[in-house]
Amino acid sequence: MTSNRPVPVALTIAGSDSGGGAGIQADLKTFTVLGVYGMSVITAITAQNTVAVTRADALAPDLVVAQFDAVMEDIGCDSAKTGMLANAQIIEVVADRAKHHALTTLVVDPVMVAKSGDALLAAEARDALINVLLPVSAVVTPNLHEAGVLVGREIATPEDMREAAAEIADMGPQAVVVKGGHLPDQPMDLLYLRDSGEEIALTGKRFETKNSHGTGCTFSAAIAAFFARGDDLVASVRQAKTFISLAIEHSLDLGAGHGPTNHIEAGRRIVSAGTEDQRWSS
Repeated sequence: MTSNRPVPVALTIAGSDSGGGAGIQADLKTFTVLGVYGMSVITAITAQNTVAVTRADALAPDLVVAQFDAVMEDIGCDSAKTGMLANAQIIEVVADRAKHHALTTLVVDPVMVAKSGDALLAAEARDALINVLLPVSAVVTPNLHEAGVLVGREIATPEDMREAAAEIADMGPQAVVVKGGHLPDQPMDLLYLRDSGEEIALTGKRFETKNSHGTGCTFSAAIAAFFARGDDLVASVRQAKTFISLAIEHSLDLGAGHGPTNHIEAGRRIVSAGTEDQRWSS
């Protein structure tokens, strides 16, 4: 989208993480440190920390719609992303509102399971995700497990990733990023562009840390942030990869379980490299 807003604006549509490492909280931190004004549509409220999700309550679909319409009818946005959508009904209303508000740069993070192993998406919602949300998305960012759920088989090798990316692209998104951080050898993410069939391998270092809570949320939020700043799809994904790598490298040892990534340090290093958006301070 283009507008005369004084700053780039991004919208996150996701669940709330009381521990602050993932979900709405991680998304808004990512937007802020990358110089993007963040707004939110909350889909669920969770009670969680670095160890476990102890409760998760989905909001009523009409309340999700009310939040969506309130921010879009007044402020609008330059990009949007989804995270935890909880159930089929919420997926359906989010897809409907995305179409209604003509969101052309929608990043879909198909959040299914928390780092602790707790389920964050009802099993029956898979079909709604495939049939109504992926067709309206610009980019979908599944990890190996999520890609496996989407295509109905285990994804464990780079070749599996290539095949799965092409199949998921056939479900409607313009691009697919299959995240291979759990590959046994060198970690690699695979970006697949539907129209051209081009594959771009995004390699990176493996960081030996247990503190990786919120990596998927943060990565997809960074893509949305760079979209909002005006970067194209490939550039947004590449820069988001750099951002999440920095956030993991400098992750925070908080709590007794999987600590969070470090949005502040990643943002500081991105800004110090001279890539900040000057409009933020204009």
